[in-house]
Amino acid sequence: MTLYDKLAPHWDEAYRSFQLKLVPTIPPESMLGVRTPALREIARELAASGERDAFLQDLPHRYFDENLIHFFALARIRDFDACVHAVEDFLPYVDCWPVSDQATPACFRKNHEKLLPYIRKWIASEHVYTARFGLRMLMNEFLDGDFQEEYLALAANKRGEDYYLKMMVAWFFATALAKQYEAALPYFEERRLDPWVHKKAIQKALESYRVTEQHKAYLKTLR
Repeated sequence: MTLYDKLAPHWDEAYRSFQLKLVPTIPPESMLGVRTPALREIARELAASGERDAFLQDLPHRYFDENLIHFFALARIRDFDACVHAVEDFLPYVDCWPVSDQATPACFRKNHEKLLPYIRKWIASEHVYTARFGLRMLMNEFLDGDFQEEYLALAANKRGEDYYLKMMVAWFFATALAKQYEAALPYFEERRLDPWVHKKAIQKALESYRVTEQHKAYLKTLR
């Protein structure tokens, strides 16, 4: 049975129509409309089979749904070097935000020292979704115990006009306001961010349950 055969029973036209509105940057014919739980299960089965490596090397894929399976499958690779190699092979083919945002390899959490140079390289990339992935990994992995103030500058200095890139920078800083408020606040008080990113990050922080009401009240004065 091919991967396409495994996907076919899960097609959902209503879900496909909904997803196409959220992902306007991809061709409609590349979307099958398979829900995430089914994709994760297929990826789990693929990762446990002898077919995983062949699938990961068979690029580019035809369908958006296959790209999601790809990231879900490689995220299960336990060896850091093998996993990051698979990520680097795949990132040039990532063409939309849901694929960029879905998977966080579990092995990254235990290898921050080795991961950080890759994150710096990804953020520096001119490829929008490679840079977005790097920013998301910096947000997910380095705004807690391993936080350094220089990481805020790394995100703030990533400039570009692409909506999905700017939104990721805003998301990063909204999360920073929730987790590292005192360090992140000067970026807003001194207006160091792109004006659009500044406003969007505050908006997202105001919508967050992780930002205190006291902090929200002050952030409103900085809009």
